[in-house]
Amino acid sequence: MNNKLLLLFLSLQLAFYANGQIKKAKVIDNIFSKWNAGNTPGAALGVMKEGELIYAKGYGMANLEYDIPNSANSVFRIGSTSKQFTAACIIHLEEQGKLALDNTLQEYFPDFPTYAKDITIRHLLHHTSGIRDYLTLAYLKGYTDNHYYQDSDIMQWLVNQQGLNFNPGDAYSYSNSGYWLLGQVVQKVSGMNMAEYAEKEIFQPLGMLNTHFHNDHTQIVKNRASGYAPSEDGSFKISMTTLDMIGDGGIFTTINDIKKWDDAFYTSDHFSQQFWDKMTKTGTLNNGEPIDYAAGLVIGTYKGLKTISHGGAFAGFRADLIRFPEQRVTIAIFANRGDANPTAMGYQVADIVLKDKLKSEEKVDPPAEPAGDDTPSEAFEMSQLVGKYEVQPGIAVSFSIKDDALHAFQGWNGAEYPIERVSGNTFQIPADPSIKFTFSNLYEGFTQLLAVDQGGKKSTHKRMEEPGASSVSLQDFAGDYYSQELDAVYRFFVEGDKLKLIIRNHDPVDLDDLKEDHFTYRVNVFRFKRSNGTVSGFELDAGGLKNLGFSKK
Repeated sequence: MNNKLLLLFLSLQLAFYANGQIKKAKVIDNIFSKWNAGNTPGAALGVMKEGELIYAKGYGMANLEYDIPNSANSVFRIGSTSKQFTAACIIHLEEQGKLALDNTLQEYFPDFPTYAKDITIRHLLHHTSGIRDYLTLAYLKGYTDNHYYQDSDIMQWLVNQQGLNFNPGDAYSYSNSGYWLLGQVVQKVSGMNMAEYAEKEIFQPLGMLNTHFHNDHTQIVKNRASGYAPSEDGSFKISMTTLDMIGDGGIFTTINDIKKWDDAFYTSDHFSQQFWDKMTKTGTLNNGEPIDYAAGLVIGTYKGLKTISHGGAFAGFRADLIRFPEQRVTIAIFANRGDANPTAMGYQVADIVLKDKLKSEEKVDPPAEPAGDDTPSEAFEMSQLVGKYEVQPGIAVSFSIKDDALHAFQGWNGAEYPIERVSGNTFQIPADPSIKFTFSNLYEGFTQLLAVDQGGKKSTHKRMEEPGASSVSLQDFAGDYYSQELDAVYRFFVEGDKLKLIIRNHDPVDLDDLKEDHFTYRVNVFRFKRSNGTVSGFELDAGGLKNLGFSKK
């Protein structure tokens, strides 16, 4: 082949490759098309492969007031995706010989109740400590996103808790308190705030010059993306925070910087292989059962491929970092709008980038379901699907028919959305096909089981029985109740046929009957107790908290 032909051949190869990349880019851009406008916030995307940032782009605006677009250099708050950096500080300190993962909480904070002697750093890393979630405590105290509190307040709230959700190591329960406490441990051990320690030991060595733990809300941040929350009329409001907590969150970073963090996973110039082995080692419960949570990272699979990931959500920001280590592919999506779902979008990008590697959905093993009429020859009527299905004890997702379509209502956050039939008795959210709902086990005219598939993560939920008529008077529950652990008073009163609750000076909310002496409101379950037939108090479960006691005043 002569030189002219060789040059022509090479130019054709390059043209073909570039054209293929452009076609793939257009398909990826379609995922974010509704945000790619000058009047809406959006996100920044980074796709990394074998040490290269093969695709990076911003969608929508970083700042609506000054018409600044998002880009790979925009600085985003990444919420709980930050937890891997807190874990990295802990593991790095262990490698420096300054702590051990089996050190106890009591060693660092002796003011805690005696249960702290059974809680180790390892428990905190794996969310198996049983410690109640401080964000849930703030919510139960009646605090909103506009309230301000400090690290000293959180420490006092946690020290006040006389009980745990469970014995340390007995179960897994995601706890922001655990990672906030890890941040406090870093400060105790290193002698400097974790923001300073991470800057010195992680960000500077890796060249992550636009990344930091944001523990001062007055700090000026160049190229910061503002957070936004959508309004019902389609406009947006600023959604930021004045809270300065770090550990459970607090990282500000960019797509270009997170690429350097991803590079460190594959090269050992700064962190050893043993460091990453510890970061990705999942926890084990006391009974020997493994969990999928490691050190600030979730170890899972997607369509047959191993994943290392973690999502984040706080104020008007959403984020996810999804690594496919065996393919050396990582997808990062940082969004500055509170209605974003970067996890679903990230897997949609993975479907494009890893198309030839992923197994088809048909090849993924289906979830195990109880025996019954779960493989009908024809689709059920929508009227046979309506009702409540229990997601957690006392917490349900409800389905009803509106405008000739099936609608889902999430009792834990009030979200409502239509779902459409895709085949048989399987439905999906039109805007998010990664989530599927399959109804089965017809009994007395209604389906009894709901299988949910969220991007390959599957769960099965049973229909809840509707509460029957009760002879108990709602007035039995009226009155004021005090919790010493929460230092809060809850007031219950009856209006019409509803039991209502007031916390602090907020508007009253309606409680729903669950069963006798049990009521719910979103993720809250109130289990009233009686003494000699008279209501004397109740125990409250709420998200990252269980068995919080209240006594009637």
